[in-house]
Amino acid sequence: MSVTRRDFLKYCTASAAALGISAAEVRALAKALLNGGGPTVLWLQGSSCSGCSVSFLNHVASTTPHDAADVLINVINLAYHPTLMAAAGDTAVAAAAAASLAPGHILVVEGGIPTAFAGNACWAWSENGADVTFQQAVTTHAQAAAAIVCVGQCSAYGGIPAAPPNPTAVQSVKQLTGLPTINVAGCPPHPDWMVWTIAKLVAGAQIPLDSFGRPTELYAKRVHDQCPRKEKDEEAESFGEHGGCLEELGCRGPWSQTKGNCPKVKFNDKANWCIGADAPCQGCTNPGFPGTEPFFHEEGEDGDD
Repeated sequence: MSVTRRDFLKYCTASAAALGISAAEVRALAKALLNGGGPTVLWLQGSSCSGCSVSFLNHVASTTPHDAADVLINVINLAYHPTLMAAAGDTAVAAAAAASLAPGHILVVEGGIPTAFAGNACWAWSENGADVTFQQAVTTHAQAAAAIVCVGQCSAYGGIPAAPPNPTAVQSVKQLTGLPTINVAGCPPHPDWMVWTIAKLVAGAQIPLDSFGRPTELYAKRVHDQCPRKEKDEEAESFGEHGGCLEELGCRGPWSQTKGNCPKVKFNDKANWCIGADAPCQGCTNPGFPGTEPFFHEEGEDGDD
């Protein structure tokens, strides 16, 4: 069944409380969608595992639109995404070029940006017979974007591709371009966090950011401060033990910059989250994840630095 923009309005209204979108912002979002005036989205993928796109595709609902396919095909003007779009080759490159010229377009970047070897460790596409590096593509398209959204650790901070020894000299988007970015942190981010950010931008709402470029409404509290196992007397002594606090097993939830509402939103259609599955928090929203900080602290350290 085809999904109309009016269907999407109903979905946004029903989901506003869950996503933290105000009634006024829903009205602004509805106006943009119903008038077909929502900004064009150009989504580039670089040095990454495509896990952020997979997470985005896991944004599902019981009401229309039921899944990401309905949103992408019938609602959102996603002009370029190398994994999701049907077009390829010159047709896809032309779509990216056209999207970059669209007034008020949003650039979404997934993946780190290799800068060693003149950027040739990662190519975005070929144009007029010449290979275009991901470094060149991001540099070019970032200049014209009304907003730059970095989805995931790799584009926001370097992430796993930039972990030592980082032979391809991967950088974040902000490191490369010097431009301000909205960093949707996580490895991968929760799908609601990505939808929330794009919906806010479409609605023309301001997005307050913390010192690491993360939306403060999404990354306001430490995971530890919301954890149902916080400071429980019972501590897990080995991996896989159910119900105990996992701090002594290297849980990064208590770390000062491991922030997010993971205990509330959960993952995989709200089925569970890391600690709920008896796995220590990996601190994947921390800008230092994974390679600049030790997994375990020396005895006596509190893990809050």
